[in-house]
Amino acid sequence: MKPLSHEELLRYSRHLTLPDVGLEGQSQLRDASVLLIGAGGLGSPAALYLAAAGVGTLGLVDFDVVDRSNLQRQILHGTAAIGTPKIDSARERLRDINPHVQVETFGQKVTSANALEIIREFDIVVDGSDNFPTRYLVNDACVLLGKPDVYGAVFRFDGQVSVFSAKDGPCYRCLYAEPPPPDLVPSCADGGVLGVLPGIIGSLQALEAIKLIVGFGESLIGRLVLFDGRRMQFRELALQKDPDCPVCGAHPTVTQLIDYDAFCGAGEAGRETAEGVEISAAELQRERGRKPDLVLVDVREPREAEIARIEGSRNIPLHELAGRLSELSSDREIVTLCHHGLRSLKAREILKGAGFASVRSLAGGIDAWAREVDPEVPRY
Repeated sequence: MKPLSHEELLRYSRHLTLPDVGLEGQSQLRDASVLLIGAGGLGSPAALYLAAAGVGTLGLVDFDVVDRSNLQRQILHGTAAIGTPKIDSARERLRDINPHVQVETFGQKVTSANALEIIREFDIVVDGSDNFPTRYLVNDACVLLGKPDVYGAVFRFDGQVSVFSAKDGPCYRCLYAEPPPPDLVPSCADGGVLGVLPGIIGSLQALEAIKLIVGFGESLIGRLVLFDGRRMQFRELALQKDPDCPVCGAHPTVTQLIDYDAFCGAGEAGRETAEGVEISAAELQRERGRKPDLVLVDVREPREAEIARIEGSRNIPLHELAGRLSELSSDREIVTLCHHGLRSLKAREILKGAGFASVRSLAGGIDAWAREVDPEVPRY
């Protein structure tokens, strides 16, 4: 065991005096490698604390750039980093936190084509992704490679965390055998998330990774912790390994990575793409000039419409639309819109099912309108 330097002894002194860590545990942290999927809300606190703890090698997978809307919760990044790749911003911050830590970055989207290659080189995976296709992909890759998957998720005021391990306990598919319909669960961009919440859940993920490395305490393998931020309440659910799980069960049917966008009904594979279903922001601008009777139905919540709206649009929240059809004329052309274009597709289905002949959805929602047509409309 390579001895710690004088600088490291001082840096990690509060660990060294812990009976469950000590010199041996700190050396185990130095020799360990952890891969973080995402350098966003969950990945930020997890990466900061793992680096500060002295985990020798940290991998970061993220293909996004820093946006101003990230700064409310993604504490790896600062205002000066807006517009730069998240992995670059994260690398500089982590090196400043602890120059002893080696940071490896992967500026690409994790996919079925590269997941096994990336994950294979690391001891533990901390999944900070924010979508179901990536969660299933990471889970399946970890099962196939025998790697622990430290899972976390947040939405609005609630979070959850667990450790999935095919060897010692259930995997993500044992908990969620099938993904929800893509239009049933809104994203954090549409539903919101309290900024401090990812800090709580991401820190718990870092704690679980450290416990796995050093070998103290009781891991969350076989347990799901649920956190309610409004009530400041933690609850715990016992999880059982599903013997019929298609990935980690006794007779697995998923023995290689699949198309997870198609599996979750996300992306182009899961969306109706026939002509006439969607209209671009630029096309809508042109048509509004030619068709004064065109009706814009904004299906966001009123609190969202207060932040930003397209002039002349009518706000009917999606959950009220079926009961307010009488307010709309079925012989008028209608364009539905929301924040990013998912809820408006559902609204289109409702209207078409009720006999409205000409209904399209604004692709990319009001966010696309603000980016491509009218910069005076605030983005959020």
